Amino acid sequence: MSSPTLFSSEESNQPLLLPLPDAEVSYHPNFLEASYASEVFQTLLHETDWQQDNIKVFGKVYQQPRLTALYGEENKSYSYSNITMFPKQLTPLLKEIKTKVETIANINFTTVLLNLYRDGADSNGWHSDNEKELGKNPIIASVSLGAKRNFKLKHRTQKELKCNLFLEHGSLLLMRGETQHHWLHALPKSKKITEPRINLTFRIIK
Repeated sequence: MSSPTLFSSEESNQPLLLPLPDAEVSYHPNFLEASYASEVFQTLLHETDWQQDNIKVFGKVYQQPRLTALYGEENKSYSYSNITMFPKQLTPLLKEIKTKVETIANINFTTVLLNLYRDGADSNGWHSDNEKELGKNPIIASVSLGAKRNFKLKHRTQKELKCNLFLEHGSLLLMRGETQHHWLHALPKSKKITEPRINLTFRIIK
C-alpha cells in the first residue's frame, strides 16, 4: 500500500487545492493574520461554553475525547454519533469570523461547531460530515487556531488513496462537492502535542 500524500503549508503561503479524486478540498494557510488569530483563540478558549458529551462505542460509553460547543443563527439542532446538540446564539466574535469565512467560501453558513482539543491526547476518529441535517454535498469550512495538528483523509473505497495535511494556526480548510460521500477524515492523537487547539467548523443546517 502506498504512503499517504503529505501536504505542507510551509511550502507556500498561497491557497492550495488538494489534487484528490472525488473531492474538492482547498487549504488557505494564512486565512487569519497571526496576531488576530491568537486573540481569537484566547477569547474562545476562555469564553466558550464548552461541554464534554458521552459517546457509545461497541456498546460501551466513553467521554468524547475533546470538548465541543454549538452556536447558530437558527434554533436547529445538530446530531452526530448519537449526540444531539442545541445551538446557542452566535456571539459577535463568531459572527465576525463567519463573515470572513463566507467571503472565501462564497456561501452563507447557519451554524458553527467548535472543538477544543486540549492536547495531543484529544482526537477525532475517522468519520465524514454526512449527517442528514447537512443535506446533499455539504460544504464544511474549518478554521484552525492554536497547536498545529495532522489532519488525515482517506478514500472510502480506494484504500490506497490517503492524505496528510498539517493544519496551521489561523488557517482555513474548505471541503465541498462530493468530498463527504467519498472521503473520511480524522485528527489522530499525538504524544508530541502539549498545547491546545480549537477548530471552528462552519456548516449549513437544513
